[in-house]
Amino acid sequence: MEKNTSCFFSNSSPNLVITCFVAFITIILVRFLYVIYRTGKPLNKRTPQQTLSTLIVLGSGGHTAEMINLLLVLQKDRFTPRFYIAAATDNMSLQKARVFENSLADSGVKGISAEFMQIYRSREVGQSYVTSVWTTLVATAHALWLMIKIRPQVVLCNGPGTCIPLCVIAFIFKVVGIRWSSIFYVESIARVKRLSLSGLLLYKLQIADQFFVQWPQLQRKYPRAYYVGCLM
Repeated sequence: MEKNTSCFFSNSSPNLVITCFVAFITIILVRFLYVIYRTGKPLNKRTPQQTLSTLIVLGSGGHTAEMINLLLVLQKDRFTPRFYIAAATDNMSLQKARVFENSLADSGVKGISAEFMQIYRSREVGQSYVTSVWTTLVATAHALWLMIKIRPQVVLCNGPGTCIPLCVIAFIFKVVGIRWSSIFYVESIARVKRLSLSGLLLYKLQIADQFFVQWPQLQRKYPRAYYVGCLM
């Protein structure tokens, strides 16, 4: 009898593991499809007084200048606290963000709360693809740590490659139920005929909740995008 019982458990254990694994995968798949379905749709109405923690991804070149222009029309008292993130080798962008926040304080804007952070790059210009495997893993782990720390309700970005791991992690957080972050992507004004690589990835993978372009021909080519005109 004991031998038969042990045989039963030894035979059922693999089946139980497979059943649990299939159930887990099914739950994740259903949740993933739900997130895709809900992406871009308005969430439950929030009270006007409720603030939204906002992650702002900055980039070298013209990305930061465009982002500052976007922030000028942002409801500062609503989208707060603000967390600015730039690549570890990009000090100018964070400096510009500090100047912007200081100008808000000087102009009398109340309730200013801003933090400035840096993130490792997945790959530097000229870096070999072999060594970039390790740096990509390090950058992803760093991005995960930052996202766990911040857990933003809004992610605002406009093209720098550093936004990809942050947006992917924000999407994963939606799937597993850690935090629902609304991702807003504004393609750079320099992109007239085709999307940047960052924009193309976020558009094709349907990670961004709202995707904006600044040229009408881009909107015709990518119909899920919203044309907002030139913001510069």
